Amino acid sequence: MPLALLALAIGAFGIGTTEFVIMGLLPDVAATYGVSVPTAGFLVTGYALGVMFGAPLMTVLGTRISRKNMLMLLMGLFVVGNIVSAVAPVFAVMLIGRVVASLAHGAFFGIGSVVAAELVAPDRKAGAISMMFTGLTVANVVGVPLGTFLGQSAGWRVTFFAVAALGVVGLAGIARLVPDMPKPEGVRLRHEVAAFKNVQVLLAMAMTVLGFGGVFAAITYIAPMMTDVTGYAESSVTWLLVLFGLGMVTGNLIGGKFADRSLMPMLFTALGGLAVVLALFTLGAHNKITAAVAVFLIGALGFATVPPLQKRVLDHAHGAPTLASAVNIGAFNLGNALSAWLGGLVIAAGLGYTSPNWVGAVLAASALLLALVSAFLERRAPERHSPAATAPAAGPQAPDQRPVPAHH
Repeated sequence: MPLALLALAIGAFGIGTTEFVIMGLLPDVAATYGVSVPTAGFLVTGYALGVMFGAPLMTVLGTRISRKNMLMLLMGLFVVGNIVSAVAPVFAVMLIGRVVASLAHGAFFGIGSVVAAELVAPDRKAGAISMMFTGLTVANVVGVPLGTFLGQSAGWRVTFFAVAALGVVGLAGIARLVPDMPKPEGVRLRHEVAAFKNVQVLLAMAMTVLGFGGVFAAITYIAPMMTDVTGYAESSVTWLLVLFGLGMVTGNLIGGKFADRSLMPMLFTALGGLAVVLALFTLGAHNKITAAVAVFLIGALGFATVPPLQKRVLDHAHGAPTLASAVNIGAFNLGNALSAWLGGLVIAAGLGYTSPNWVGAVLAASALLLALVSAFLERRAPERHSPAATAPAAGPQAPDQRPVPAHH
């Protein structure tokens, strides 16, 4: 794998750390600004909304510059947002800093996925995408626990300065290692938007929303589930989340490896396995060992879908994949928000802390159903749902309009 993927992974590590580390620092931030913890929770909500809306916005704004330069600008925006958060004198300013940092999130992973796929041979694209996303998954195992510890021992502002420093390293790595990849000639914003007319692109995004909805329906409420139902001490929740992170890393790498060999069977296996594990987790949550195994498997099976789903979007928006790729990143966050809301509804209805697992199982099973529909449509009408379907209209220069670098 090219060294340029390391630079992308470092950027992903910083972004993943800043997204999730705030959850462990909310009480400290709330105390600093004299607000309630629920009010401080807007720092999480604001970030998620910034990712959802920022992904297409920043991608559209960057349509006129090269992908490398856009990645550098996004990392610069990420650094600025975290510095603003670190020095914010009042809560409102910190919220602004969080939103500014979040604007880089979706577009970075969307454009980064395109760049990663172009750096390698066609039969290694999913593996390259998974290498970049490894930075995000490792952030949950290393970056978030270390950032939380640093914030609790030296002050939460130090954590955000450290994350900003990671962003600077990522920016320098992109500048030094990522080759210049100008936008393909002939591709305009209308071509990027046209990708959404492809039913396979829309199905892949729907699978992203539902599949990750399945994961976070359970994980959002993992703390009360593990303490009140399983019987773990509150101090054990941290290592259980690390276990979930290890599952994410494992699943992401396995998904990337096998998606390059057989993409749809990989999706069927991961989504089907996720639905089964979530359903069984309702019973398994009453035992410490089976609960821990389930937490690992949910992370592994959930993130095994990331490389194949992202690659599927790239394949079917082949002529102009950047915007679709970025919007698919927003779909992950939409799935997180949707599942957290649905999980809260069933708990509020008095169905218990294990009830979100059933919600997750239904969402994952729905994603599997869409995957089967997608495969059926592809076999039935391959000419309508081919990867080339969204490419710019053919003409005398059509072959040169595909975003494949000369060394490919």
